[in-house]
This record gives sequence, C-alpha cells and structure tokens, in this order.
Amino acid sequence: MISLDDSQFMRDMNNFVQYAEGFIDGAKAGKVNLLNHLGKELSERLGEFIDSNARVDPAALSHVYEWYQNGNESGRLFNIDYTVTSNKISINAKLTQSSVIKSGSKTPFYDKARIMEEGRPVTIVPRMANRLAFEVDGQTVFTSKPVTVQHPGGASAEGGFEQAFDSFFNVYLSQAVLFLSGLSENLKNPEIFKKNAKSAKSGGRSLGFSTGLEWISKEAL
Repeated sequence: MISLDDSQFMRDMNNFVQYAEGFIDGAKAGKVNLLNHLGKELSERLGEFIDSNARVDPAALSHVYEWYQNGNESGRLFNIDYTVTSNKISINAKLTQSSVIKSGSKTPFYDKARIMEEGRPVTIVPRMANRLAFEVDGQTVFTSKPVTVQHPGGASAEGGFEQAFDSFFNVYLSQAVLFLSGLSENLKNPEIFKKNAKSAKSGGRSLGFSTGLEWISKEAL
C-alpha cells in the first residue's frame, strides 16, 4: 500500500492561488497610474493628429488655429485635457479665444474658432468708417450697409474639429496607438507574472500584490 502526503502540494497550490489573487489586487491598485499615463499619451497624440490633419486639409481645420499658424501647436485655438476615474479616461477638448489680428483688420476675431466650427453666420457693420470695403471675385466693393457672411470659415470648417476628434478615436486610435506602443500586447501577456510565479509557493499574496503593482506601474512609464 502506498501512502501519499499531498499536504505540501495543497499548500503550494494555495499559495499560487493567493499569488494570482494578489497580482490582480496589485494591478488594480496601480491602475490609476496606468490610466493617467494613457490619458496624457492620448491627449498628446490627439493634438498631434489634429495638427497633422490641419496641414493636409486646412479648409476643415484652419479655423481652430491662429491666423497664419495652421497646424502649428503654438497656434492652437483648442486645449485638450483628460480626467481619470477608477474605471475610465475622459478626453475633453475646449476651443479658446483668438488674439492674433488678421491682416487688414484692427481687432482680433475673438470667437472665430467656435463661430466657424458651429457654422454661425457673421454680420459685419461699419464702425470706424462710413463704409465697408472688401473684395468679391477680385473686385473691391464698397457699401454702407451691414454685410452678412453665411460661412465665415467656409463650408468645410463647420464641424471640422468635431469630425477630426471623432476620427481619432473611431479610426486612428483603434488601429494604431495601442498597438504601436506595444501596450495592448503587454496587457494580454504579463511576462512578469510568469517569471515571479516560480516563487509563488513561498511568496503568496504579498508577492502577487507587489508583482501586479510593479507590472502595471511599468506599463505606465
């Protein structure tokens, strides 16, 4: 008759289970660091994406930049920031005021980004003189009457920023950002979990927790 003592085996298995549970708890504890890293990364990539698209298609996006600074980060008329909760990242964009005076004007078109993005008509009235002077098809026109411009930024400007914003998350992000950074694959296959699992039978939950925290923290760097 053969007698087997499986008590050590059960202790080892229990420690491994504790190690796995600790790993999950450690990863959860460090998740906010990962989300903050991703929020910062996404905000920067989104800004770069809009800058790039503005240079390719100025008719759709030049209104969210200062005059003569289309596609330049320093000329942006928008701010991108993010907030992190325990479970998600929220990316937000806000259009800002213009301060650059266009050639031929005397004051900045303060709300140009918002007005052109919303496609709102603009009525121009003479204030410093009795008449307005502007060009139509190469001809200079003078008038004392108010002039209404239906699409001050052009028809393509209306909703252009919103479309670029949506395109980043619906197309570009899903196809490129996570995969180019290698983060997606690393999250699927945490090598450090397998590496430290050899010591799980002695380290148990505490080792699992520190391993999970280390893993998620490295992903956030």
